[in-house]
Amino acid sequence: MPVRRLHNFVYCPRLFYLQWIENIFVPNEDTVLGSALHKSIDEPNKLKQASLLEEGGTLRSVSLTSDTLQLTGIADLIETGEDGKRYLLDYKKGSPRRNASGEWEVKENDSIQLAAYALLLREAGISVDAAGIYYAEIKRRIYVELNDELFLSLHRYLQQARNLACSATCPPPLCSSRCFACSAYPVCLPFESRFWTQANQEAELPPRPPMPKGDDGEILVVQSPSAMVGLRGGEILVKKDGGIISKHPIHQLLSVNLYGAIQISAQAQQILMENNIPLAWFSPAGRFIGAAHGLPASGVDARLGQARLWNSPEKRLSIASTIIYSKIHNQRVLLMRNGNASDETLKQLARLRDSCLHQPSLASLRGVEGAAAALYFENFSGMLKPDTPFDFHSRNKRPPKDPVNALLSLAYSVLSKELTGIAHVVGLDPFLGFFHSPRYGRPALALDMMEEFRPLIADSTVLSLINRGEITIDDFVSTTHGVILKDSARRQFWRAWTRRLDTEVTHPHFLYKMSYRRMLSVQMQQLWRFCRNDIATFHPFTTR
Repeated sequence: MPVRRLHNFVYCPRLFYLQWIENIFVPNEDTVLGSALHKSIDEPNKLKQASLLEEGGTLRSVSLTSDTLQLTGIADLIETGEDGKRYLLDYKKGSPRRNASGEWEVKENDSIQLAAYALLLREAGISVDAAGIYYAEIKRRIYVELNDELFLSLHRYLQQARNLACSATCPPPLCSSRCFACSAYPVCLPFESRFWTQANQEAELPPRPPMPKGDDGEILVVQSPSAMVGLRGGEILVKKDGGIISKHPIHQLLSVNLYGAIQISAQAQQILMENNIPLAWFSPAGRFIGAAHGLPASGVDARLGQARLWNSPEKRLSIASTIIYSKIHNQRVLLMRNGNASDETLKQLARLRDSCLHQPSLASLRGVEGAAAALYFENFSGMLKPDTPFDFHSRNKRPPKDPVNALLSLAYSVLSKELTGIAHVVGLDPFLGFFHSPRYGRPALALDMMEEFRPLIADSTVLSLINRGEITIDDFVSTTHGVILKDSARRQFWRAWTRRLDTEVTHPHFLYKMSYRRMLSVQMQQLWRFCRNDIATFHPFTTR
């Protein structure tokens, strides 16, 4: 076990579990600044260990391993002072805590980390006389006494951490003020998790939104058949006819989408996967073909739980019912906001929505969903501006026979791509759904999770493109594969799509705002917890 993970355990057992067992890391401002602070001491010193015997001798970034303790780590700095004593030092970005007397003292997790390094050094034949932390925020060294009591605490925490690692059970969140500064906040969601865990929903609601609220970056779309995507330095390059069309720093990319026969180098694919940037392929008409991702964030616990839920007809129906309930609810809300649907239509949708929770089987639930979809699309044209040249009579696909259906199919395809990537990243199987039956090449779970967002993201994007006049009839072409959007107009679609994903919306339970892009991730993380049996119920997303 790395000493750093033991440090995490003392700070928060849940953080330890997420990082050591689930291998989930989320950088934030503190971790980035902490890494920058360590640059001054991370270059290993070339002096031999014997130099410690000399006055002023120094060793930096000393790699240590103990077979006895089963620990490994890197001590930041070991130096011999003018007084002839050897000092063990570690660097931290923050500040120490104050004791009852108001004096600075080393935090407990930092003290345990120093004790671990001291024992590792002792086993390596190097004894130290004192150990301390350099806290960058106050620019001072604060020392801790290396005594038997501290070493006993180290062994006790070490055993507790190992027991937790073997338990395969993620501990509950702390839900304290320290959560707000934790880098794992966006995936831990401590207050949200506590709310989801309470079956009676009487838990205290979270006092602030998960961090970060959104993802800044750009979506790279390449659709010219002669284009080539490559890598140079830390940038993704798009080339055509021997020239560079555009450059995109890796850290600014949210995803890369390729339409048609686009060439991409192995080096570019590798760097995208290493940085967890989804790479997706679409047909020239916009049909989602597949995607490449790096390794998932977590282990197999969630996938095993997902399979157990799928094999339970009762659980499977329960999840599917809540998802379809939210879909019909959101369809009804969209019609109320933008359309001229009659009161009777809205009442019928409400009845169909409420009946979802009382269906005896998936087959009957699919019947309800189909009836609601037919009613919704019968009234879809009422959300288009009266003077628009676009006609819409009914939903058709494979292939779409008119421009509106072509836009809807494209939007649904992109939304399924988004959720397929998110499912993979959090550690779920995108192809094992609860409402949609598994089928070769069908990301059934992504299709499940997109149901509640179809009207709010995909349909809203299509309505915005048409009603704002951003897309015209001339932007489409009829082919043997149906009506498709021209390559020249796809830029407008992606602008509207990005705009919609960046739109902030109020969470129905927690009442804070976050972008739709972030909401997709939060919902998938909630399902991930439900599959792991960490929370009691799954709450779909509904809007007002």
